[in-house]
Amino acid sequence: MGNTGKVIAVCVSENKGTQKTEVPSIKLIPGWGIEGDAHAGKWHRQVSLLALEKIEAFRERGAEVDYGAFGENIIVEGFDLRNLPVGTRFRIGDTLLELTQIGKECHTHCAIYHQVGDCIMPREGVFTVVLEGGTVKAGDEVELIEADPARPFTAAWITLSDKGAAGEREDKSGPLIGEILTEAGYDVVEGILIPDEPAMLKKELMRLADQRQVNVIFTTGGTGFAQRDRTPEATAEVCERMTPGIAEAIRAYSMTKTPTAMLSRATAGIRRETLIINLPGSPKAVKECLGFLLHPLEHGLEIMLGRSGECARQ
Repeated sequence: MGNTGKVIAVCVSENKGTQKTEVPSIKLIPGWGIEGDAHAGKWHRQVSLLALEKIEAFRERGAEVDYGAFGENIIVEGFDLRNLPVGTRFRIGDTLLELTQIGKECHTHCAIYHQVGDCIMPREGVFTVVLEGGTVKAGDEVELIEADPARPFTAAWITLSDKGAAGEREDKSGPLIGEILTEAGYDVVEGILIPDEPAMLKKELMRLADQRQVNVIFTTGGTGFAQRDRTPEATAEVCERMTPGIAEAIRAYSMTKTPTAMLSRATAGIRRETLIINLPGSPKAVKECLGFLLHPLEHGLEIMLGRSGECARQ
Protein backbone atom coordinates (compact mmCIF):
# COMPACT_ATOMS: atom_id res chain seq x y z
CA MET A 1 0.00 0.00 0.00
CA GLY A 2 1.35 3.43 -0.95
CA ASN A 3 0.92 6.99 0.30
CA THR A 4 -2.26 7.73 -1.63
CA GLY A 5 -5.71 6.21 -1.44
CA LYS A 6 -9.32 7.09 -2.14
CA VAL A 7 -12.48 7.93 -0.24
CA ILE A 8 -15.06 5.23 -0.96
CA ALA A 9 -17.96 6.62 1.08
CA VAL A 10 -18.78 9.14 3.82
CA CYS A 11 -21.35 8.57 6.56
CA VAL A 12 -22.96 10.33 9.53
CA SER A 13 -25.36 9.56 12.36
CA GLU A 14 -27.31 11.62 14.86
CA ASN A 15 -26.64 9.25 17.78
CA LYS A 16 -23.57 7.46 19.16
CA GLY A 17 -23.46 3.66 19.20
CA THR A 18 -25.64 3.34 16.10
CA GLN A 19 -25.02 2.66 12.45
CA LYS A 20 -24.22 5.65 10.29
CA THR A 21 -25.92 6.52 7.01
CA GLU A 22 -24.08 7.12 3.75
CA VAL A 23 -24.41 10.70 2.48
CA PRO A 24 -23.19 12.49 -0.68
CA SER A 25 -20.66 14.63 1.21
CA ILE A 26 -19.62 15.78 4.68
CA LYS A 27 -18.42 19.12 6.00
CA LEU A 28 -15.42 18.97 8.34
CA ILE A 29 -15.04 21.71 10.94
CA PRO A 30 -11.58 22.33 12.48
CA GLY A 31 -11.34 21.29 16.13
CA TRP A 32 -14.86 19.88 16.05
CA GLY A 33 -15.47 17.14 13.50
CA ILE A 34 -18.25 16.54 11.00
CA GLU A 35 -21.16 18.96 10.91
CA GLY A 36 -24.29 17.16 12.14
CA ASP A 37 -22.51 14.00 13.32
CA ALA A 38 -22.99 12.62 16.82
CA HIS A 39 -19.25 12.18 17.43
CA ALA A 40 -18.34 15.79 16.71
CA GLY A 41 -17.00 17.74 19.67
CA LYS A 42 -13.90 19.07 21.39
CA TRP A 43 -12.23 15.73 21.98
CA HIS A 44 -9.78 13.36 20.29
CA ARG A 45 -12.22 11.09 18.44
CA GLN A 46 -13.94 13.55 16.11
CA VAL A 47 -13.87 11.57 12.84
CA SER A 48 -13.54 7.80 12.42
CA LEU A 49 -11.96 6.01 9.47
CA LEU A 50 -12.28 2.39 8.39
CA ALA A 51 -10.49 0.61 5.55
CA LEU A 52 -12.58 -0.73 2.67
CA GLU A 53 -10.50 -3.90 2.75
CA LYS A 54 -11.69 -4.68 6.29
CA ILE A 55 -15.34 -4.21 5.33
CA GLU A 56 -14.93 -6.46 2.30
CA ALA A 57 -13.27 -9.13 4.43
CA PHE A 58 -16.26 -8.98 6.77
CA ARG A 59 -18.66 -9.28 3.82
CA GLU A 60 -16.81 -12.38 2.64
CA ARG A 61 -17.95 -14.05 5.85
CA GLY A 62 -21.49 -13.86 4.48
CA ALA A 63 -22.68 -10.68 6.19
CA GLU A 64 -24.52 -8.01 4.21
CA VAL A 65 -23.46 -4.65 5.61
CA ASP A 66 -23.80 -1.18 4.17
CA TYR A 67 -21.18 1.55 4.46
CA GLY A 68 -21.50 3.11 7.90
CA ALA A 69 -22.74 -0.15 9.45
CA PHE A 70 -19.88 -0.16 11.98
CA GLY A 71 -20.27 3.49 12.94
CA GLU A 72 -17.45 4.72 10.67
CA ASN A 73 -17.47 8.20 9.14
CA ILE A 74 -15.08 7.76 6.23
CA ILE A 75 -14.36 4.55 4.34
CA VAL A 76 -10.99 4.70 2.59
CA GLU A 77 -9.20 2.39 0.20
CA GLY A 78 -5.45 1.86 0.01
CA PHE A 79 -4.26 2.05 3.63
CA ASP A 80 -3.59 -0.43 6.42
CA LEU A 81 -5.06 1.99 8.95
CA ARG A 82 -4.67 -0.30 11.96
CA ASN A 83 -0.89 -0.27 11.69
CA LEU A 84 -0.33 3.45 11.17
CA PRO A 85 1.25 5.37 14.06
CA VAL A 86 -0.61 8.05 15.97
CA GLY A 87 0.38 11.41 14.50
CA THR A 88 -0.12 10.28 10.89
CA ARG A 89 -2.06 12.84 8.86
CA PHE A 90 -4.51 12.51 5.98
CA ARG A 91 -4.92 15.25 3.38
CA ILE A 92 -8.28 15.03 1.59
CA GLY A 93 -8.79 18.03 -0.68
CA ASP A 94 -8.65 21.12 1.51
CA THR A 95 -9.10 19.12 4.71
CA LEU A 96 -6.44 17.74 7.02
CA LEU A 97 -7.01 15.03 9.64
CA GLU A 98 -4.57 13.78 12.26
CA LEU A 99 -4.66 10.25 13.66
CA THR A 100 -5.15 10.29 17.44
CA GLN A 101 -6.21 6.77 18.41
CA ILE A 102 -6.02 3.22 17.09
CA GLY A 103 -9.17 1.21 17.75
CA LYS A 104 -11.22 1.54 20.89
CA GLU A 105 -12.57 -0.49 23.76
CA CYS A 106 -16.02 -1.98 23.24
CA HIS A 107 -17.63 -1.45 26.66
CA THR A 108 -20.88 -3.17 25.77
CA HIS A 109 -22.34 -4.73 22.66
CA CYS A 110 -23.93 -1.68 21.06
CA ALA A 111 -26.74 -1.57 18.51
CA ILE A 112 -24.24 -2.18 15.72
CA TYR A 113 -23.12 -5.49 17.22
CA HIS A 114 -26.67 -6.71 17.69
CA GLN A 115 -27.66 -5.75 14.14
CA VAL A 116 -24.69 -7.25 12.24
CA GLY A 117 -23.40 -9.84 14.73
CA ASP A 118 -20.00 -8.21 15.20
CA CYS A 119 -18.36 -4.81 15.13
CA ILE A 120 -14.95 -4.47 13.52
CA MET A 121 -14.61 -0.77 14.35
CA PRO A 122 -13.05 -1.34 17.81
CA ARG A 123 -10.41 -3.61 16.25
CA GLU A 124 -9.79 -2.08 12.84
CA GLY A 125 -11.01 1.52 12.93
CA VAL A 126 -8.97 4.61 13.72
CA PHE A 127 -9.91 8.04 15.02
CA THR A 128 -8.79 11.50 14.04
CA VAL A 129 -9.17 15.18 14.80
CA VAL A 130 -9.82 17.83 12.17
CA LEU A 131 -6.93 20.27 11.72
CA GLU A 132 -8.18 21.96 8.54
CA GLY A 133 -11.78 21.97 7.40
CA GLY A 134 -13.62 21.60 4.14
CA THR A 135 -15.85 19.20 2.22
CA VAL A 136 -15.14 15.51 1.68
CA LYS A 137 -16.99 13.19 -0.69
CA ALA A 138 -16.67 9.75 -2.26
CA GLY A 139 -13.98 9.64 -4.95
CA ASP A 140 -11.70 12.20 -3.29
CA GLU A 141 -8.01 11.32 -3.20
CA VAL A 142 -6.45 10.73 0.21
CA GLU A 143 -2.80 11.58 0.74
CA LEU A 144 -1.08 9.97 3.72
CA ILE A 145 1.46 12.21 5.45
CA GLU A 146 3.80 10.35 7.77
CA ALA A 147 3.99 11.46 11.39
CA ASP A 148 6.68 14.08 12.00
CA PRO A 149 9.50 12.31 13.90
CA ALA A 150 10.50 15.63 15.47
CA ARG A 151 7.05 16.44 16.85
CA PRO A 152 6.81 17.18 20.61
CA PHE A 153 6.66 14.28 23.05
CA THR A 154 3.09 13.41 24.01
CA ALA A 155 2.14 12.94 27.64
CA ALA A 156 -0.77 12.13 29.92
CA TRP A 157 -1.32 12.21 33.66
CA ILE A 158 -3.47 10.07 35.96
CA THR A 159 -4.33 11.00 39.52
CA LEU A 160 -5.20 8.17 41.92
CA SER A 161 -7.43 9.44 44.72
CA ASP A 162 -10.59 8.01 46.27
CA LYS A 163 -11.57 11.36 47.76
CA GLY A 164 -10.68 13.26 44.61
CA ALA A 165 -12.74 10.97 42.42
CA ALA A 166 -15.67 11.30 44.83
CA GLY A 167 -15.49 15.10 44.66
CA GLU A 168 -14.45 15.40 48.31
CA ARG A 169 -11.00 16.83 47.56
CA GLU A 170 -9.65 19.04 44.78
CA ASP A 171 -7.06 17.37 42.60
CA LYS A 172 -4.14 19.77 42.42
CA SER A 173 -1.34 17.33 41.58
CA GLY A 174 -2.64 16.06 38.23
CA PRO A 175 -3.32 19.48 36.71
CA LEU A 176 0.07 20.65 38.04
CA ILE A 177 1.77 17.82 36.14
CA GLY A 178 -0.05 18.99 33.02
CA GLU A 179 1.02 22.59 33.52
CA ILE A 180 4.68 21.73 34.10
CA LEU A 181 4.82 19.39 31.10
CA THR A 182 3.12 21.93 28.82
CA GLU A 183 5.62 24.60 29.88
CA ALA A 184 8.42 22.12 29.12
CA GLY A 185 7.15 21.66 25.56
CA TYR A 186 5.22 18.40 25.91
CA ASP A 187 1.89 17.86 24.16
CA VAL A 188 -0.37 16.85 27.07
CA VAL A 189 -3.18 14.88 25.45
CA GLU A 190 -5.14 13.66 28.49
CA GLY A 191 -5.56 14.12 32.23
CA ILE A 192 -7.57 11.62 34.27
CA LEU A 193 -8.77 11.47 37.87
CA ILE A 194 -9.77 8.00 39.12
CA PRO A 195 -10.16 6.26 42.49
CA ASP A 196 -7.44 3.98 43.92
CA GLU A 197 -8.64 1.02 41.91
CA PRO A 198 -5.86 -1.12 40.33
CA ALA A 199 -8.11 -2.57 37.61
CA MET A 200 -9.22 0.90 36.54
CA LEU A 201 -5.64 2.15 36.50
CA LYS A 202 -4.43 -0.78 34.40
CA LYS A 203 -7.23 -0.23 31.92
CA GLU A 204 -6.35 3.45 31.50
CA LEU A 205 -2.61 2.78 31.24
CA MET A 206 -3.16 0.17 28.52
CA ARG A 207 -5.56 2.42 26.61
CA LEU A 208 -3.18 5.36 26.68
CA ALA A 209 -0.19 3.21 25.72
CA ASP A 210 -1.77 0.92 23.13
CA GLN A 211 -4.48 3.01 21.49
CA ARG A 212 -3.31 6.59 21.99
CA GLN A 213 0.41 5.68 21.87
CA VAL A 214 1.29 8.35 24.44
CA ASN A 215 5.07 8.69 24.88
CA VAL A 216 5.05 9.14 28.66
CA ILE A 217 2.40 8.73 31.36
CA PHE A 218 2.79 10.13 34.86
CA THR A 219 0.69 8.84 37.73
CA THR A 220 0.36 10.67 41.02
CA GLY A 221 -0.82 9.10 44.26
CA GLY A 222 -1.24 5.58 45.56
CA THR A 223 2.46 4.84 46.16
CA GLY A 224 2.55 4.68 49.95
CA PHE A 225 1.81 2.14 52.69
CA ALA A 226 -1.98 2.46 52.90
CA GLN A 227 -4.00 -0.63 52.05
CA ARG A 228 -5.54 1.06 48.96
CA ASP A 229 -2.15 2.25 47.65
CA ARG A 230 -1.71 -0.14 44.72
CA THR A 231 -0.35 2.12 41.97
CA PRO A 232 3.10 0.44 41.77
CA GLU A 233 1.59 -3.04 41.49
CA ALA A 234 -0.84 -2.00 38.74
CA THR A 235 1.96 -0.23 36.88
CA ALA A 236 4.27 -3.26 37.05
CA GLU A 237 1.52 -5.56 35.75
CA VAL A 238 1.08 -3.61 32.50
CA CYS A 239 4.76 -2.91 31.84
CA GLU A 240 6.89 -5.14 29.63
CA ARG A 241 10.23 -3.75 30.85
CA MET A 242 10.92 -2.09 34.17
CA THR A 243 13.14 0.99 34.52
CA PRO A 244 14.17 0.85 38.20
CA GLY A 245 16.75 3.63 37.87
CA ILE A 246 14.06 6.27 37.46
CA ALA A 247 12.20 5.41 40.67
CA GLU A 248 15.48 4.97 42.55
CA ALA A 249 16.72 8.37 41.39
CA ILE A 250 13.46 10.07 42.37
CA ARG A 251 13.61 8.50 45.83
CA ALA A 252 17.26 9.48 46.29
CA TYR A 253 16.54 13.06 45.27
CA SER A 254 13.41 13.23 47.42
CA MET A 255 15.43 11.99 50.42
CA THR A 256 17.37 15.29 50.27
CA LYS A 257 14.03 17.03 50.89
CA THR A 258 12.44 14.73 53.48
CA PRO A 259 13.43 11.41 55.10
CA THR A 260 9.89 10.06 54.63
CA ALA A 261 10.67 9.72 50.91
CA MET A 262 12.14 6.32 51.81
CA LEU A 263 8.56 5.12 52.30
CA SER A 264 7.67 5.61 48.63
CA ARG A 265 7.00 2.37 46.73
CA ALA A 266 6.85 4.14 43.35
CA THR A 267 8.07 2.35 40.25
CA ALA A 268 8.51 3.00 36.53
CA GLY A 269 8.51 0.92 33.37
CA ILE A 270 7.89 0.70 29.64
CA ARG A 271 4.88 -0.70 27.78
CA ARG A 272 5.52 -0.87 24.03
CA GLU A 273 6.78 2.67 23.33
CA THR A 274 5.25 4.32 26.38
CA LEU A 275 7.16 5.14 29.54
CA ILE A 276 5.08 5.05 32.74
CA ILE A 277 6.36 6.83 35.86
CA ASN A 278 4.82 6.92 39.34
CA LEU A 279 5.10 10.27 41.13
CA PRO A 280 4.21 11.13 44.74
CA GLY A 281 0.77 12.44 45.59
CA SER A 282 1.45 15.94 46.95
CA PRO A 283 1.72 18.96 44.63
CA LYS A 284 4.96 20.03 46.32
CA ALA A 285 6.59 16.64 45.71
CA VAL A 286 5.27 16.52 42.15
CA LYS A 287 6.86 19.86 41.34
CA GLU A 288 10.18 18.89 42.92
CA CYS A 289 10.35 15.50 41.23
CA LEU A 290 9.48 16.77 37.77
CA GLY A 291 12.01 19.58 38.09
CA PHE A 292 14.66 16.96 38.83
CA LEU A 293 13.48 14.44 36.25
CA LEU A 294 12.56 16.22 33.03
CA HIS A 295 16.03 17.00 31.68
CA PRO A 296 17.47 13.44 31.74
CA LEU A 297 14.05 12.02 30.83
CA GLU A 298 14.14 13.68 27.41
CA HIS A 299 17.22 11.67 26.44
CA GLY A 300 15.58 8.42 27.56
CA LEU A 301 12.45 9.12 25.53
CA GLU A 302 14.52 9.88 22.44
CA ILE A 303 16.28 6.52 22.75
CA MET A 304 13.03 4.65 23.41
CA LEU A 305 11.44 6.17 20.31
CA GLY A 306 14.50 5.66 18.12
CA ARG A 307 15.17 9.37 17.74
CA SER A 308 18.66 9.22 19.29
CA GLY A 309 21.58 6.81 19.57
CA GLU A 310 22.54 4.82 22.65
CA CYS A 311 24.62 6.30 25.46
CA ALA A 312 27.72 4.09 24.93
CA ARG A 313 30.63 5.55 22.97
CA GLN A 314 33.27 3.85 20.88
